[in-house]
Amino acid sequence: MITFSQLLPFAAIAFGLVLTPGPNMIYLLSRSLCQGRRAGFVSLSGVALGFIFYMVCAALGITALVMAVPLAYEALRIAGACYLLYMAWQAVFGGKSPFALRDLPPDSTRKLFTMGLLTNLLNPKAAVIYLTLLPQFIRPEQGDVLSQSLQLGFTQIAISMLVNGSLIFAAGSIAGFLARRPTWQKLQRWLMGTVLTGLAMRMLLEGRK
Repeated sequence: MITFSQLLPFAAIAFGLVLTPGPNMIYLLSRSLCQGRRAGFVSLSGVALGFIFYMVCAALGITALVMAVPLAYEALRIAGACYLLYMAWQAVFGGKSPFALRDLPPDSTRKLFTMGLLTNLLNPKAAVIYLTLLPQFIRPEQGDVLSQSLQLGFTQIAISMLVNGSLIFAAGSIAGFLARRPTWQKLQRWLMGTVLTGLAMRMLLEGRK
């Protein structure tokens, strides 16, 4: 089983990544601002299903990889750190504010769910999270690799749903606050970029013990 000391840094990385604006956040908040909280939460349920799909596929693949090529962990560790550095760069210099309203027409519950699912399935960020980050917190000597992968995956999903759900609930208020205070948006980007860079450097320097 995953220990608390392993789970805490993974949760911190998952929290940092979900706060970095990406396709999921931009779509969910735009949908919430255009059609209301209910539409946002229905879309979020589709996003959650997409995460579960990626998590199960990655967990099965990681389990097979550990059994076949244990040294591949090093490649995944470096790839994960590089991805965090890329996300740090994007947080500071790339992308647009997820609170910039996109004109989305009202859709049915079924379409909202489907669009949330497709938005996540077509989001490379979701796949990379599982393929590069999960293996770095798994210890084969501590027991079943598949169980550890699923435990980490469900932790990431829970954090993502909690954060995005909170943002959907407060989308209108947050959008108005940031529109009146653009300095806060810049501060948030630099803070998130610094955190992600620090996590990436830690992963590169510590390696696997």
